[in-house]
Amino acid sequence: MEIKGAETTKYALVTGATGGLGKAFVEALAGRGYHLLLTGRSEQKLLDLQSELKEKYPELSTRIYPADLSSGADRYAMMSKIAGERIKFSLLANVAGADIQKGLTEYTQEKIAFQCRANFEAAVSLCHFAIENKAERLEIVNVSSVSGIYPMPYFAIYSATKGALTSFSQSLREEMKGKNVAVTAILPGAMPTREDIKEQIKGQGLWGKLAAKTPQEVAEVSLKAVKKNKRKVIVGFWNKVMRATTWWIPTAWRMRFIAKRWSKISKDAF
Repeated sequence: MEIKGAETTKYALVTGATGGLGKAFVEALAGRGYHLLLTGRSEQKLLDLQSELKEKYPELSTRIYPADLSSGADRYAMMSKIAGERIKFSLLANVAGADIQKGLTEYTQEKIAFQCRANFEAAVSLCHFAIENKAERLEIVNVSSVSGIYPMPYFAIYSATKGALTSFSQSLREEMKGKNVAVTAILPGAMPTREDIKEQIKGQGLWGKLAAKTPQEVAEVSLKAVKKNKRKVIVGFWNKVMRATTWWIPTAWRMRFIAKRWSKISKDAF
């Protein structure tokens, strides 16, 4: 779906804009002077965020697009609307996702499709749309997770979709070489954005406290990394240490440890 004849301008599209990390990206991009295209499932939350931005950054243009990105129909409607507005993208931040955590047998077929589409399909779809309609330079940030590095029983769909997003991002970066498109996969650990996540971080003791990063820190690292067209970035020193010190452990051992820990936690999409 290509936009014909649009003028080049500094626009950034942020998905999941009303969530904790999404808002951090929005603030960081507004501070850098980007005009903002914001999408999320709740129209009221988007309107509230737009009002906040107008007060703080009166010179910036903000446009909102309520959409459930797990729905192909919603995505297509949003892309059609943006196409009609003749906008070219300078940056895409794929932040939206669903961190459902439970055993596979506790899912419904609908919830399986929702999580896979929200975490992976939507990001791929929007990458394609943004590349078709890019400004002179396009930067793409795909927010993956350290949870996608290893298989994670009881968090299996989330870790699989995030691993797929990391793999896709690296492949896309290679395809875009010489085309003025930067693609970076960002792998954060836990972020204290919601009360349930704060409790999980607290339950991990000292390690949880050391490894956790604020949404603001993750957003800043992400935007600096994509500016340099870095392939993949694990956010935080202690998350890098975790990766470096556990890669040699047999997968079966890692999965037994993960299963024992994560089987005690169950949460659905918010």
